[in-house]
Amino acid sequence: MRAICLASAVVLGAGALTSCVPAADAAIQTDFGFSVEPSTVRAGGDVTLRVVRNAACQGEAAVNSPVFDLVTIPPRESWATATVDWDAKPGAVYDVEFECDKSSGTARLTIAGGHPTHHPTHHPTHHPHKGAHAGEGGTIAGFDLKEIGLGAALIAGSLGVAYHFARRRTDEDAG
Repeated sequence: MRAICLASAVVLGAGALTSCVPAADAAIQTDFGFSVEPSTVRAGGDVTLRVVRNAACQGEAAVNSPVFDLVTIPPRESWATATVDWDAKPGAVYDVEFECDKSSGTARLTIAGGHPTHHPTHHPTHHPHKGAHAGEGGTIAGFDLKEIGLGAALIAGSLGVAYHFARRRTDEDAG
């Protein structure tokens, strides 16, 4: 009987954990890493497009989106910049497609409301030869504290319910 209760608690906990991942933010698995930074930008703003070089991405990388011109990242470089079109719709979310060798993947770019206060006139084309961007260094960049709190509350609640049902005794067990 204990095994059934324990199995139920495990299934309930696993279900709660998997339901906490928003579908729009779920990572799309590819053979190479890529990112758009920042993931939210105003119309007319610049974004940095990064690829992680590995065995699946050694050649030229092409990055395409409806809100900026096609960008190519040369084989020995890991990033490039793009300027978002001025007519990009505020609040819209656009796909940014990365293609490298025979692999591809898609990231999301959100357009913030309003327009930047300046119009950039110089777009650097120099791309320094540096190592791959290794992540955010343990920061909570990109996380929404309300979503984290809601997820923690759901997990805590499901664990509490699982504990209650696992510890609850029926008349047969008590007597």
